[in-house]
Amino acid sequence: MAASETVISPVRIGRWSIGALGILALSLGTLQSVVEPALPLLQRELDVSPSEGALIGNTLLITGAVVTPVAGKLGDRFGGKRVLVWLMAVVSAGGLLASLAPNLPVLLLGQVLQGVMVGALPLSFILVRKHLPARESQVAIGVVVALFTGGGMAGMLFAGPLAETLSWHWMFALPTILIIATTLVVMWLMPHDPPIRTDHGIDWPGVVLLSGTLLAFMLGLVTVTREGGLPPLAVGAIAVVVIALASGWVAVERRAASPMVDLRMLARPAMRNAFVLTFVITTSSGMVVFLLPQLFGLSADGYGFGADTTDIGLLLLPGAIAGALSDSVGGIAARRFGPRLVVVLGTVVTTATMIALASLHSAEWQLSLAKVLTALAAGVATTALLAGIATAVDAKDTGIATSLLVVTRVIGVALGAQLGAAILDARTDSLTGLPTESAFATGFVVAGLVAALSLIVVRITSKEAHA
Repeated sequence: MAASETVISPVRIGRWSIGALGILALSLGTLQSVVEPALPLLQRELDVSPSEGALIGNTLLITGAVVTPVAGKLGDRFGGKRVLVWLMAVVSAGGLLASLAPNLPVLLLGQVLQGVMVGALPLSFILVRKHLPARESQVAIGVVVALFTGGGMAGMLFAGPLAETLSWHWMFALPTILIIATTLVVMWLMPHDPPIRTDHGIDWPGVVLLSGTLLAFMLGLVTVTREGGLPPLAVGAIAVVVIALASGWVAVERRAASPMVDLRMLARPAMRNAFVLTFVITTSSGMVVFLLPQLFGLSADGYGFGADTTDIGLLLLPGAIAGALSDSVGGIAARRFGPRLVVVLGTVVTTATMIALASLHSAEWQLSLAKVLTALAAGVATTALLAGIATAVDAKDTGIATSLLVVTRVIGVALGAQLGAAILDARTDSLTGLPTESAFATGFVVAGLVAALSLIVVRITSKEAHA
């Protein structure tokens, strides 16, 4: 063998340790979600357009897309707990910076640092996978993801009151304090997971090229879809850069003695299908996440509802609860029914809901119900895919496999948000400068059609499996 490994049997963790990881995930979800209900307020306070407003949330996702696979690989190599603690230090610095931000550039910098929180999920999966049997790992992963989503519920609930009674700065300050406290608890309760000893070092060329590819793609995405867009030549140049970096990464990985990502793992049908399905589902979900708060916050003089940040949070709260519940059963559903059936059912629900919402959006309860249904469907489907992959690969590859799937979720949500913003920017009233009602209807239809692509993917992969 080219590499020698020292295998040390890790201690089995109990409910308290899993609970500590879950509470940390809840804290991170809270910090991540405060922007969603407060986006209309932040756009007014900072005097920015919908596309620039989408960038506030997507800046966090850009960092997450770049950092997550690196964090997962380092966690596989050096131990999930050690890398998790270092990431939480960076997240805490970002949260404190955002809480003190006097303007948009500083807020965006804080969001950049906060973005490394996305890497916490695959690191948690590493710890769970190393310390629990495979079947118990699926359930534990579902619990961690559910509490992360539950944090989103808490963020939506408290963002408005904090922003309106104190200031929007406190939306970032309080969750950051909670993250610092829960990180200390995780350090105390969670046993150290043994690192994987190998004769090979880190594949730094692969790390740099993959990070560069993701960064170029995400920055290109938000630049191309912003208000006004880019000339075709500039769009082509961005595409060439992304393709060149991706091609270089593949070439390096194929020759590396110990590649950052084993391309043979990515070539497995289960991995490939999970990536495609996750991307499609989260793109549709990202559109919904962006469009609904925008419609709630529009003036009630027209077709909007004039909701403030607190009202938006309360209206979105049922959807956050549904998302948390769906994530908690996603791992169980994957074990009992298989990810394929879960994805099909979730796609049907999402597509039907979005098509109906295109014509039925005159009452607040209609939008809230749509959020519940789409969050439930997307949460169960993506968590089922994630839990299935986490236990389908070798334990030594858990971090990198799940981190790449998490990155796929991040890219999908970011793309969906920017697509929603681009649709609203493209159809604005010339007198008011606000999006027209038809813009929202178009956005909902597109979100439904994107979700329906999952059925085509499932159909194609089913034929491949029986061929």
